[in-house]
Amino acid sequence: MGETREMPLVVLHAGDLPAFCPNRSMPLWSSHPRVYLDIVDEGEVQCPYCGTRYRYEGEPPTGHR
Repeated sequence: MGETREMPLVVLHAGDLPAFCPNRSMPLWSSHPRVYLDIVDEGEVQCPYCGTRYRYEGEPPTGHR
């Protein structure tokens, strides 16, 4: 049967905000509509289109709440 794949993990820091997918490192051919991700409050989120996981590491930034 089909195998389960672990989706890629992208670690973000305060300088990477606002968080969005597709991110800058993704190839153009795999693009989907840009979606902004509320990562600071959750700590880790998954893109609803492609399943890429994003994790925020570091102190919460000021002015982003």
